[in-house]
Amino acid sequence: MKQILNVVTDRGSKYAVSGCPVESRADIDAALKDLKRNKKFAKATHNTWAAVLSDGTPLKGDDGESGAGLVIVRMLERAELTDHLIVVTRWYGGVKLGGDRFRRVQDCVAAYLDTLG
Repeated sequence: MKQILNVVTDRGSKYAVSGCPVESRADIDAALKDLKRNKKFAKATHNTWAAVLSDGTPLKGDDGESGAGLVIVRMLERAELTDHLIVVTRWYGGVKLGGDRFRRVQDCVAAYLDTLG
């Protein structure tokens, strides 16, 4: 799984983004399990993820960051990227970000998509 650490820092919260090709929910579960083998990611406050499968099925997980998975799904749909999992990880810094947390998720996904070309 490709990982980009320290994409954004906002009021103490730190964000990273990871991703890899997937073809099924089983692939997604395996990739998430693999990511969380890294203690740094296992201890993160949120590992929000999404993928759009080639049949058009969107799958997402907010991991306590309500609404963030849908933000990733929409960006994947706009980029027309299917069969690819993107995980945005947040380590909470003690200050609530309100709606800005969605902008940080967008920043992370955009940084990841840029690496794909």
